[in-house]
Amino acid sequence: MKSKKIKCRSICKGFVEGEVIVSRKNFSFLGDVDPETGIVKAEDSDIYGESISGKIFAFPSGRGSTVGTFVLLRMKKNNTAPLGIINQTTEPIIAVGAIISDIPLVDFVDISVLRTGMKVKMTASEECWIEVDELDSRSPRSKKNFNHSLNKFKTKVVRDG
Repeated sequence: MKSKKIKCRSICKGFVEGEVIVSRKNFSFLGDVDPETGIVKAEDSDIYGESISGKIFAFPSGRGSTVGTFVLLRMKKNNTAPLGIINQTTEPIIAVGAIISDIPLVDFVDISVLRTGMKVKMTASEECWIEVDELDSRSPRSKKNFNHSLNKFKTKVVRDG
């Protein structure tokens, strides 16, 4: 299967590879997740009951309290934190939380091209990209829609064979 490299902006450097879990809603680490387990506990969340622990967590942006920064740090110390974070737009609370917790964080990614369960390689450095498997025509989101979403968001794609 071919993969696509999607250019992004690095907020907290690092390299991670793993399964992505995607929420289509803004997220707060204060109140939306149990820091002891990594399980999303906000009942209005589209990923309620799912674990973000050990996965690359993609969501549009953060919302909420400055205490969320320290919840993310607590999760890191408890080994319940996400491997990495992908945002469309990172707000300062998420950025500071990722930096003090040493969790790779990127943004300027149209998360509508991502699906929970996809395998993702995330490189956050001077050169920044995420690499995802191309979707095939049997998937719920066709290649045409995948490419349209990338173009709509003005995302630069580098093909990999």
